[in-house]
Amino acid sequence: MSISDRLRGKKNVNGKPHIESVSPRFVMPGGELRISGKGLRPPELRRPHVRFGEVEASVLISSDDFVIARVPETAVSGPVVVGTNGHVSNAHSVNIAVPVADELHPVTNPALDRDGNTYVTFSGSRGQKVQVAIFKIDTNYAIKPFVTEMMNATSIAFDRDGQMYVSSRNDGTVYKVAPSGTMSCYAEGMGIATGIAFDRDENLYVGDRSGTIFKIARDRQTFVFATLEPSVSAYHLAFDGAGNLFVTGPTTSSFDSVYRVDPHGSVSVFYRGLGRPQGMAFDIDGNLYVAASLSGKRGIVRITPEGKANLEVSGQGLVGLAFAPGKSAILATNSALHHILWDIQGLPLPPEAV
Repeated sequence: MSISDRLRGKKNVNGKPHIESVSPRFVMPGGELRISGKGLRPPELRRPHVRFGEVEASVLISSDDFVIARVPETAVSGPVVVGTNGHVSNAHSVNIAVPVADELHPVTNPALDRDGNTYVTFSGSRGQKVQVAIFKIDTNYAIKPFVTEMMNATSIAFDRDGQMYVSSRNDGTVYKVAPSGTMSCYAEGMGIATGIAFDRDENLYVGDRSGTIFKIARDRQTFVFATLEPSVSAYHLAFDGAGNLFVTGPTTSSFDSVYRVDPHGSVSVFYRGLGRPQGMAFDIDGNLYVAASLSGKRGIVRITPEGKANLEVSGQGLVGLAFAPGKSAILATNSALHHILWDIQGLPLPPEAV
């Protein structure tokens, strides 16, 4: 075989392209999809054509056995095909997230109440007063203003009675928010208050991104629970079913950690090797899902209890997620929310007492 034949992949010159698999399982509009198969590159080293339904995608990398394509913003779930030299491959099904709302500014997970309504922030830059701090999105995806007076609304959590709590990184306060949207101070002096989460005994934990995790008991007594390396943006908190607190806090490193803090406040590294890890959620099997980059690919990373990681959702700008009823999830980017149907049952929030 000549050098030119080897360069352009002799085996695909007369063959029809064939798709064997796509990964990851889910992808956001604008995310990257890897298509694996045979005969995927045309002769003369030209790029193949990739179509999601009727919409053509941009091809980032192509070879005979794999293609990486960027999912068009208008693409929907359905078939993807690869075209080379007048031939079209078999179709392979792709799951693409559905837009729910845009023109937002979440900086971590959205939150869902007991009725399935979604709450999301327009956080704004530090010290910025915005017209609406928190929006409410009902189960029909109708969006309306919910909280208007808070500055830099950051993280939202519900207790077991359905009471909403919201942190503000502007004034270091955690607020209680009534169903009407009115708010009152619950705890203050929390530094640069970012992530919040309830444990199974309904103590509230607050992440001060300058290096402290506070524990607020139900009688509002406040303790320093743990100390960590400061974050350049925020601490994000989530509890597993065993009562361990998991924390992410992006630093200037591209090889950040997920920390595990046991119920006594002892800190250990659960997983190391993520880029800018942010919002997290657990499923009922103990798998952790993190908005982060893994090996340079941004999306939702699944980490098993044994510490094995893989990219489950591909998408740019993801900052968090929340599991929703009907085995689905709400994904938050830094400007929008999307919805996916997912065969995963999320861990109840707060985790049930045992």
